[in-house]
Amino acid sequence: MENGNISSDFYFTVFKEQNQFRYFFFMISLLVYLSIIFFNAIILSVVFKEKSLHEPMYFLICCLCINALYGTAGFFPRLLIDFLSDTHKISRQACFTQIFVIYTYAISEYTILTLMSFDRHAAICHPLKYHNIMTPKVTSVCIAFAFLYGIFYMGLVIFFSVRLPLCGNEIERLYCSNWSVVRLSCVPTTSNNILGYFITITTVFAPASFIVFTYVRILIICQKMSSEYRGKALQTCVPHIVAFVNYSVASFCDIALSRHDLGKYQVVALVFSVEFLVIPPILNPLIYGLNLPDIRRKILCFFHLSKIGLASV
Repeated sequence: MENGNISSDFYFTVFKEQNQFRYFFFMISLLVYLSIIFFNAIILSVVFKEKSLHEPMYFLICCLCINALYGTAGFFPRLLIDFLSDTHKISRQACFTQIFVIYTYAISEYTILTLMSFDRHAAICHPLKYHNIMTPKVTSVCIAFAFLYGIFYMGLVIFFSVRLPLCGNEIERLYCSNWSVVRLSCVPTTSNNILGYFITITTVFAPASFIVFTYVRILIICQKMSSEYRGKALQTCVPHIVAFVNYSVASFCDIALSRHDLGKYQVVALVFSVEFLVIPPILNPLIYGLNLPDIRRKILCFFHLSKIGLASV
């Protein structure tokens, strides 16, 4: 490509080496994607059907499920196509669309986890004021903010990235990432780097610090309560903590490895680069479905009624 020309298409180079295993990887990826859809859809259907679960905590869990379905929809369909394709080509518009979807998913995940920690902090540390704090209006505004926050930031990122003149069209990842495109630039990308660091701090490290702070506060408060109340409080917090740790490890690995060329360890980098798109979406509904008694009972009841309905047909 001539220097300074903007590529109309990008090419994923990592699929070339995996061509002989593509059908195997296709089947595994399809199975994982269908599992993600199934598990998250179960949580969503149970919460929305059961009025007893129409509370802020469960609505925020639904937000995690919706966000998981949204983020994986920006990754898996394209990945499945590439496994069966011989060209592994993606248009410029589709590439930036994928960047927008995946990164808004990533930002919203942390924002939702932050709201969940705030919700648990209000419920456990201020139980008498909880319903005055987490009113339906406040909950709705918080949920809207959780998604609009990521959309605003990624709008800025795309605005700066789409204007760069590019001197290459090869992406060494399984999906379009912003840094993979920016590094192809023919001109210095200082402003893009500054914006990237700012967004990383404000959308990852700042929320993570707040989440750690709230759960430390919760643990301190729980030490002063009766063992029965402490057990119930921690039972609702443990799934959130597990989800937070799980997503933090996955996202930090992607951030740490995304800007480094690992050479012979490229396969390891590729695995970690998609972990935040695979593990949390499939693990979160299992965590909440198995650990929260109210959801677990409703899921068991749901399947029991479905079994009875099928038996009567």
